[in-house]
Amino acid sequence: MDGVLYDSMPNHARAWMRVMTDSGIPAREEEFFLYEGRTGASVINEMIQRTFGRDATEDEKKDLYALKAKHFVAQGGAPVMPFAQEFIQVLRSRGINTVLVTGSGQNSLLSRLDDDYPGAFPATRRITSASVTHGKPHPEPYLKGLELAGVDKDEAIVFDNAPLGTASGHSAGMYTVGIVTGPLHSDELYKTGADFVFNSMEECAKNVSELLDKIEQL
Repeated sequence: MDGVLYDSMPNHARAWMRVMTDSGIPAREEEFFLYEGRTGASVINEMIQRTFGRDATEDEKKDLYALKAKHFVAQGGAPVMPFAQEFIQVLRSRGINTVLVTGSGQNSLLSRLDDDYPGAFPATRRITSASVTHGKPHPEPYLKGLELAGVDKDEAIVFDNAPLGTASGHSAGMYTVGIVTGPLHSDELYKTGADFVFNSMEECAKNVSELLDKIEQL
């Protein structure tokens, strides 16, 4: 969702930075692009472990994530990622079932999916932070996506823009395609398991049909 369907990662990074700064937790805004795909609770636990040498309490996870969500919403709606709607339309025109697999539980974006991507990601085909015990890079999110789609791993393709997402798809045993939509380099996606990387969403939308033809021949 974030970084593929919506150009929302800059807003997420700024929201996380405000929470961490207000909580006395040292952080760099760019590091949250590397954490993309993890559940909010996992990010909070990582930061508190690093700073205070202990696990975050359940109250800390709940309260800090609520603050992060508040700061995210306050920035205004994140725009649809340019060319993402065209990309999804190509997939659907080929009869491919699209399943959302996100580490987010951000209702301000989830509630927009039906309007921005009508018919592509109904509630019955969504894996969110509330659906899993282990977030990305663990394979669980994409394995649960397979269950929703009702297909085997060799019948599915992962599209993800984050290193943790390509690691998750790869470890789930699926053909994994990276899409560079933020500040990270394509090498970050290749080295975490991507089989192929598009250097922009525009490139993906214009060339994904050709890639699908090649994958079908594998």
